Amino acid sequence: MLVYQSTKAGFNIDITSGNIDEIISKKVFEKLNRKSAKSEIESWRNSLMYMNNVLMDPEIPDNSGISIECQIPQTSKRIDFIITGENENSTEHAVIVELKQWSEAQITDKDGIVKTILGGGFVETSHPSYQAWSYSALLSNFNETIYTEDIQLKPCAFLHNYSPDGIITNEFYSEYLIKAPLFLKSDQLKLRDFIKSFVKFGDTKNLMYRIEKGRIRPSKMLADSIVALIKGNQEFVMIDDQKIVFETALNMSKNSSARNKKVLIVEGGPGTGKSVVAVNLLVEFTRLGKLAHYVSKNAAPRAVFESKLTGTLRKTVISNMFKSSGSYTEMAPASMDVLIIDEAHRLNEKSGLYGNIGENQVKELIHSSKFSVFFIDEDQRIAMQDIGTIDEIEKWALSMDAEVYRTSLSSQFRCSGSDGYISWIDHTLQIRETANSTFEGIDYDFKVFDTPISLKDAIFDKNQINNKSRLVAGYCYPWKSKKDKSLFDIEFPAFNFKMRWNLTEDGSLWILKPESVNEVGCIHTCQGLELDYVGVIIGKDLLSREGFVFADVSARSSSDKTIHGFKKMKKESPQLAMKTINAIVKNTYRTLMTRGMKGCYIYAEDEELNEWLKFSMGAG
Repeated sequence: MLVYQSTKAGFNIDITSGNIDEIISKKVFEKLNRKSAKSEIESWRNSLMYMNNVLMDPEIPDNSGISIECQIPQTSKRIDFIITGENENSTEHAVIVELKQWSEAQITDKDGIVKTILGGGFVETSHPSYQAWSYSALLSNFNETIYTEDIQLKPCAFLHNYSPDGIITNEFYSEYLIKAPLFLKSDQLKLRDFIKSFVKFGDTKNLMYRIEKGRIRPSKMLADSIVALIKGNQEFVMIDDQKIVFETALNMSKNSSARNKKVLIVEGGPGTGKSVVAVNLLVEFTRLGKLAHYVSKNAAPRAVFESKLTGTLRKTVISNMFKSSGSYTEMAPASMDVLIIDEAHRLNEKSGLYGNIGENQVKELIHSSKFSVFFIDEDQRIAMQDIGTIDEIEKWALSMDAEVYRTSLSSQFRCSGSDGYISWIDHTLQIRETANSTFEGIDYDFKVFDTPISLKDAIFDKNQINNKSRLVAGYCYPWKSKKDKSLFDIEFPAFNFKMRWNLTEDGSLWILKPESVNEVGCIHTCQGLELDYVGVIIGKDLLSREGFVFADVSARSSSDKTIHGFKKMKKESPQLAMKTINAIVKNTYRTLMTRGMKGCYIYAEDEELNEWLKFSMGAG
């Protein structure tokens, strides 16, 4: 959707009138049915004046097209500024300009990410060149008019208040600076030349109108490339009932439509290959020309599966196919053909950083798609905000007259005693009674260590094999190193053990980076992912006394958002609160203890729990 559209001459008149901000604000209200924020209005008033100055060259035709605030289909993102026209060969071009009022930035270690001042302090955000390139890539790969009519998109970024400092143009961001050149305060003439190299003649064919009306579907080039990525990749080979679920989803999607919504619920515990099926479905639906997204609440599965699929840790053109569960609050009804929701048990009611956006993520996902697939394991709900249950999904599906089908995946945990191991965990942590009260007959490498140092050494030894072993811990330890990198977060002085959380440098890709074995992951960076061996440090939020295993919420870090709301619930319903917190803490450790496909090693801070785990391995 285009908020503002004119010619270069018409844009100049609107700028000269001094009312450009009011004109755009009025159009936002008319077309998007919302009021503009003061910061938006201020940005239009300032940035568009600079763009007008850049365009004041007779070699840029007066009938060049000018589009402002162009909303990208299937997203809430909008392109700031587009100039359209033809080059000397009569090839149609659209120059995409990402406008920023920034005046300073900081380098990060994350691909395509910088820090700049937003809302009063430095926060992480996309590099402007990455942002411009990603918008261009999204349009190039999904707008049929663009890829069938060979329309050329040329992205760039313009930071009109930013003086050169070697930071925003650092070599670390070179890949995106090449894809989308960056122009700073002193580069206005360079930006003008950049535009003139693509727009020599005006837009006489209503280019942006045709783009706006273009059918939204994946291009054959994108489909072919993503299919090629999965071929021969053993991590994504489906076996047994994974193939059955895959074919069931494809069959259900054939007859789904805006008026005939369908919902598939796939139950599966740890190691059942839920994510393998999810990624295969994303690839196949894209090959079939359907608009499909892989969706998860946690960023880690999205980042890891994208990198495994593409073979690179850097951002790629398929990044836009991996979405957070909070991306659909403003999506038009049934605008997506398929949404594939992994880790559906982690869905929340509200979206946004402060949990104040949207109504209900389950509702929004079903509302936004013709066909939705929910992969779920209710025993992996690890936060009080988690609402992802089968009942919740069915409730919203039925409210929208969607046909619901349920199926399940059995364990493919890569070890012969997989189901027995999971049942043993459930019995030992007293999540539920099972027949597996001992470890007898379970072919799985499970060990309990008396010191954290011995646990660390064992995991480091296993990691030398193929970089698929990591240490994780319950969220009981304050993140001290966040503000002071010289400090350690998880310390046991009696054992001369000290390590840091890995929550900043590698972020969602912690589980893949070779050097990250030297740091400790948490539930947020490993849920939904698999290792060969996992070493779990159980904090004092899980205790054992006289054979009774229970949670102690007071041992959790005060910054742990998974338990927010506990105090309020305890006042209103003490019994429900204790039942809920016990389930959250035990489910957290159950999830951590099932990340290792070949083995799980344990050290529990509580000596009685350590002994209980040993006892449970061999006692009746």
